[in-house]
Amino acid sequence: MTSPRLRLSDVEIRRLVKGDDAEERAAAVHKFCRSVDRAQLSDEDRAAAQAILRLLVQDAAEMVRRALAVTLRSSDVLPRDAALRLARDVDAIALPVIEGSPLFTDEDLIEIVRAGPAARQIAVARRPTLSTRVTGAVAVHGVEEAVRAACANDDAEFDAEGLQRALDRFPESQALISTVAWRSRLPAGIAERLLGAVSDSLRAQLIERHGVKPRAAEALSAAARERATIDVLDHDSSAADLPGLVAQLNRAGRLTPSLLLRALARGHMGLFEHALAELAGVPHQRTWLMVHDAGPLGLKAIYERAGLPVRLFNAFRAGVDTWKSLERDGASMDRERFQERMLQRFLTQQPFAPREDLAYLLEKLDRTADALRPPEHANAA
Repeated sequence: MTSPRLRLSDVEIRRLVKGDDAEERAAAVHKFCRSVDRAQLSDEDRAAAQAILRLLVQDAAEMVRRALAVTLRSSDVLPRDAALRLARDVDAIALPVIEGSPLFTDEDLIEIVRAGPAARQIAVARRPTLSTRVTGAVAVHGVEEAVRAACANDDAEFDAEGLQRALDRFPESQALISTVAWRSRLPAGIAERLLGAVSDSLRAQLIERHGVKPRAAEALSAAARERATIDVLDHDSSAADLPGLVAQLNRAGRLTPSLLLRALARGHMGLFEHALAELAGVPHQRTWLMVHDAGPLGLKAIYERAGLPVRLFNAFRAGVDTWKSLERDGASMDRERFQERMLQRFLTQQPFAPREDLAYLLEKLDRTADALRPPEHANAA
C-alpha cells in the first residue's frame, strides 16, 4: 500500500489563506493539516507545506490557529519556528503544542517553564518524555501542581537533586509526597527521606490513638524506619547513591549502629563501608582497604574511629567475616537466598558477643534465633 501524497489545488490554497469566513478557513486548515501529517512528502512538498503553515500561524482568527495547533500538536511537519510562535499564543492554542510537539529542545522547554504561567508549566510537565534538565527546571520554578504533574509522569526523568528540590520547596504537601512515593523508581536517598515522613506520621498516630508513651513510640518508629530503609536498599543499592544516602542519614542522626547491623546482616557491604567512611571522616577507598585488606586490625581501627559501640564489635566482625566467606564461596544465588544464608551464618558464628549484646542484636534485627538458625541449632537450643 503506497502512502498518500500531498496534492492541493489553487482553489484549496486560496481557501486556506484568503477565505473570507474564519470558520470555513478553520475547516480547511484542519483538512490540510491532516493531509500534511499523513502524506509521504518529498523535500519539495515539505518545503511548500511548511511555507503555507508559516502563513497560517499568523492568521488573525484564533479558531484557525487553534485548528492548526490541535491537528499538528504531535507532528514534526510543523516548522520549529512556527511551533515556537504557537507556544507563545493564547492558552487554547499554546497548551496542545507545548504538551505534545516533538520540536522543542530542552532549552525551549526550560524557558517556557521559567516564564510561566502555571498552565504552561503543567503542559510541559505532562509531555510524553522529559529529561532531567527539564524536570529540574520544573522542580525549581514550577508551581506545586506542575511539580506534582512532572512527578506523576513516569516517563519524566528525575535525578536525586531534582526530587530533593521539589520536596524541599513543598515540604508540607502530602499530595506531592504521595506522588513521589508512587514513582516506579526512586533514588535510595529520596526513598529513605520519604520513609522519614511516613515514620513521623506513624509516631503521631501511636501517641494520639493508642496511648503509647512518646519514648516507646519513638523507638517503634525508629525500628520501622530502619527496616524500611534496608528494604529500600534491597530494591536499589546502586553505588552512585550510597555516599549521598549515608551523608543524608548522618545529618538526620539515623546512621545508627542498629541500622548498620541490619544492613550488614542483609548483605549490604557497600552501605557499611560508606557509613564507616562517613562516620570516621576517612575516604571510602582507604576505608575499603581497612575493612577488607588491612589484616585483622584494620576493621577494628576504622570501627573505633567511627565511634561505634565497643560491645558490638564482635557482631560486626562476624558479619564482615560472613560476607567475605560467602563471597569466596562464589555460589550463584539470588539476593533473598544470599541474605538468608548471611543471617544464618551471622547469628551462629563464634566467637560472637556477650549474651546481653546478642539479645540486643536480635531485638534490633527483629528476628529470633530459632527462626534464623538451621534446624539442628534450634533443636539444641
